[in-house]
Amino acid sequence: RKIARRAAVNKNRRSRVRSYVRKVEEALAAGDKAAAVEAFKAAEPELMRAATKGVVHKNTASRKVSRLAQRVKTLSA
Repeated sequence: RKIARRAAVNKNRRSRVRSYVRKVEEALAAGDKAAAVEAFKAAEPELMRAATKGVVHKNTASRKVSRLAQRVKTLSA
């Protein structure tokens, strides 16, 4: 029972992370600098929270944050 409940929670968290990352990528694709920055600011803590909770590995979360930040920065430049 506990495993099923934990799996459901993890699935929900992973889904939230994907949604936040998708919002950043959509803003990047649209070339909307302000929206991309805002979406990134919302996505970063969500990714790191997932790493803290053990949903994704901390290196994976850091890598995703780093790559998104890099793309947002190149759009801003």
